Amino acid sequence: MCPDCEDFARTVLLLGQLALYADMAGADLNFVDVVSPSLAVSLPEPTPGTFPDDSDPAEDS
Repeated sequence: MCPDCEDFARTVLLLGQLALYADMAGADLNFVDVVSPSLAVSLPEPTPGTFPDDSDPAEDS
């Protein structure tokens, strides 16, 4: 796996684990609120054609 692919996969895994942690009783939601945007912003922009209809989900929000 290429180094960039490994970083991407690791970041997605961390975001998933953070989402699971946020759903746990007693989770520190301030930590989740601080860390999740930092992880998300470190993901690269999707390449053209990533989405079937060429839309960008970030533009839909």
